Amino acid sequence: MMTNTIIEINHLSKKFNNLEVLKDIDFSIKKGEVVVIIGSSGSGKSTLLRCMNLLEIPDSGNVLFEGINIMDKSVNIDKLRSKMTMVFQQFNLFSNKTVLGNCILAQMKVLKRKKQEATEMALANLEKVGLLDKKDYKVTKLSGGQKQRVAIARALCMNPEIILFDEPTSALDPEMVNEVLQVIKSLAKEGMSMVIVTHEMNFAKEVADRIVFMDQGVIAIQGTPQEIFEGNDNERLNKFINAK
Repeated sequence: MMTNTIIEINHLSKKFNNLEVLKDIDFSIKKGEVVVIIGSSGSGKSTLLRCMNLLEIPDSGNVLFEGINIMDKSVNIDKLRSKMTMVFQQFNLFSNKTVLGNCILAQMKVLKRKKQEATEMALANLEKVGLLDKKDYKVTKLSGGQKQRVAIARALCMNPEIILFDEPTSALDPEMVNEVLQVIKSLAKEGMSMVIVTHEMNFAKEVADRIVFMDQGVIAIQGTPQEIFEGNDNERLNKFINAK
């Protein structure tokens, strides 16, 4: 049965020691949809994102990716993560490699691409994020905004079905935030499926098809940006928005 749902989460729960971080979450994402997750620190946003590709293992519940239950032991997790790539808050680049080297490594290791093919793919995606001229730089020579754009190019090199962004701008100086958000906006225009955990409310309004507000480990309310920012009567959400 073909469906346009790319990720479906059923009854997902996660504890750290005695702290219940996610409580019986049901949640799905459609192909081509941009879902932005907001909420205060400790509400479970990043944990939910990390459970989607099993960087955190849920205690109970199921995660279906394109109809396949990824909790099944037979699933090749590296291959899965190439289709559901993640862009981290702290970039997670290899500091001993060049920009280009960072973009070809996983392609060759995980996707078994030949070096020439991986290089062509890397150059195309570095151009897309505006960093083709920095391809031979060591990543240690880059600004934070440039590092994050390399991380996005690296994710795109895997031909992902969906990209997960975990607070992609929170480690950046304010003047660098915009260059990263512009790249993410252009991906949204191209129809890339994305889930973005962010504290940038204006960006959330601009880029999201749907906004999910998490509060104390549950999805408290979700809706279009208009419904969330203009038409909701959720006291906790309004308190959160007004504190920004």
